[in-house]
Amino acid sequence: MNTESPVSRRAALCGIVVALAVPSGFVTACSSPSGSAPASPTGSAGKAGTALVALADVPEGGGALVDGPGGKKIVVARISASEVKAYDATCTHQGSTVAEPSGGTITCPSHGSQFGAADGAVKKGPATSGLRAVAVRIDGDQVVLA
Repeated sequence: MNTESPVSRRAALCGIVVALAVPSGFVTACSSPSGSAPASPTGSAGKAGTALVALADVPEGGGALVDGPGGKKIVVARISASEVKAYDATCTHQGSTVAEPSGGTITCPSHGSQFGAADGAVKKGPATSGLRAVAVRIDGDQVVLA
């Protein structure tokens, strides 16, 4: 007599569905080999020195919404004549793309969340966490990845 409990039909089908839905290549592609560099803040292989936008196209006290490496949207804010900040343009509330900065504030058009252009911190919800910083610097007349 077999005393082991048999696997139910439902459990077996669920296992098959999971095995088919998550191919092993996906798991391998998502893991990083040891010793590899972490992903850049833009989520792609952005290289330091890569130009994002001409400094003249980023008004002081305002900013610009630009394509970063891999097409990821980046919002660049010009804090002063010689200082720029950049953030992933994805709102932390529900993933909408934020608008260009105006008057030192970056606003999400979907639900009205507001973030400080100088630090990316939440100024007004519903977002509860700030925008993710992207390291940039001014190089001549361009804003480039740092």
